[in-house]
Amino acid sequence: MTTTASTVNAADGAAIAFDDQGSGKALVLVHGITESRRGWDPVTEGLAAHWRVVRVDLRGHGESERRAPYDAATMAADVATVVDALDLDRPLLVGHSLGGVVVSAYGGAGYPARGIVNVDQALQLAAFQAALEPLVPMLRGSDDEFRTAVATMFAVLDGPIPPGERARLDALSSPERDVVLGVWAPLLDLSADDLDMLATDLLTGIRVPYLAIHGSDPGVEYVQWLLARVGNARVEVWPDHGHYPQLVDPDRFVERLDQFDGGL
Repeated sequence: MTTTASTVNAADGAAIAFDDQGSGKALVLVHGITESRRGWDPVTEGLAAHWRVVRVDLRGHGESERRAPYDAATMAADVATVVDALDLDRPLLVGHSLGGVVVSAYGGAGYPARGIVNVDQALQLAAFQAALEPLVPMLRGSDDEFRTAVATMFAVLDGPIPPGERARLDALSSPERDVVLGVWAPLLDLSADDLDMLATDLLTGIRVPYLAIHGSDPGVEYVQWLLARVGNARVEVWPDHGHYPQLVDPDRFVERLDQFDGGL
């Protein structure tokens, strides 16, 4: 199957890399923090068998340009630039981890989409802030401390990801301090109340079907919180799948996206 790789310039001129393969209805994949579009490799062939699959490298990641700012709204606009450049007709947006925040921001901003899928990224940011707090001194410490803090965070999140997949992601990963601290700036600088307002503002504009897949149970309180902001959200828990359900069970993931889109 032919894969075409290219770049497009964002509104501020930053070069955003992407690749494009397959045919049919458009599906846009957005990866997690420190990773790249290659993180989706295990599911791409299955998806591209009946979708046009576009994989985007977020700014500061993969082959895209390192240029601040690294906030979710700017990254969502970058994805919209790729969608516009390729003239995609209301794609299905799928994001993992940080990508889940970005595709949610994309939907909230009203960019063209027929649906949003958020893979294992809780959006009640104050809870993530509390979990991150013990690592803040290391994140702002030496380069070695920074790398240890990032590795610690991922070790907690991983779950039952196959060892070969962890090794593959490690080889692709690029935990760059300016990028990571730029992405996490709201978590490091804002109060819990301000974070909740930020998340609410990000979500309340979503009008298209929204699916959240979690590899561990986010809890009833979180589901209620999300539904209060995205009334048509569906939340699914894939027990014991950890932070990478798409890599733990790629066939199920491909099938689930097909089912979700078929109902739109």
